[in-house]
Amino acid sequence: MTPYEKLLLENKGWAHEMVEEDPDYFNRLSKLQTPEFLWIGCSDSRVPADKITGTQPGEIFVHRNISNLVIHTDVNLLSVLDYAVNHLKVNHVIVCGHYGCGGVKAAMSNHNYDLVLNMWLRNIKDVYRLYQEELESIEDMEARTDRLVELNVQEQVMKLAKTSIIQRAWKYGNRPVLHGWVYGLKDGIIKSLFDMQPGAEMDAVYKYDDL
Repeated sequence: MTPYEKLLLENKGWAHEMVEEDPDYFNRLSKLQTPEFLWIGCSDSRVPADKITGTQPGEIFVHRNISNLVIHTDVNLLSVLDYAVNHLKVNHVIVCGHYGCGGVKAAMSNHNYDLVLNMWLRNIKDVYRLYQEELESIEDMEARTDRLVELNVQEQVMKLAKTSIIQRAWKYGNRPVLHGWVYGLKDGIIKSLFDMQPGAEMDAVYKYDDL
């Protein structure tokens, strides 16, 4: 049996188990999507949003990419954000990074990852540059990497607040609250770094005055 055939077999077993426990499960699920949260997380397979938060299908809307980045030219991310905020009416948007992030580690190196990865990781390098003095005062490399993970989450939340999507929702709906979290691979615990309430202050150059 090939690895992908095993996945298909496991899927059949899971579906059968769900129906055994609740015969109406899939019928009900197919008609329900009312998530309270948008989760912007890392693509790392060790950080599944539903598993680590104990949420069920339909309760959390998910977007994942390498190192949980919010890039203003990323149409994929922006379309997810637009749909979640303006159509699903989520009340919370969470950016969740994780300690031991491979993308953050790669961005801290001077290694050439060629083309697309270089372009992607440069966004994390920009965060490093902003906080270079603080980061390089941390001698332990693991602790330095962990701190960059936290700072990267902080910057991505700030980037969310700079979008017209979020600012319009803040102005007319007084939502969503933005959250910056970091998940610990070693203990399974999520650390809440900070929150941004609707209408939070930011540099004036990023504010839209004609929404």
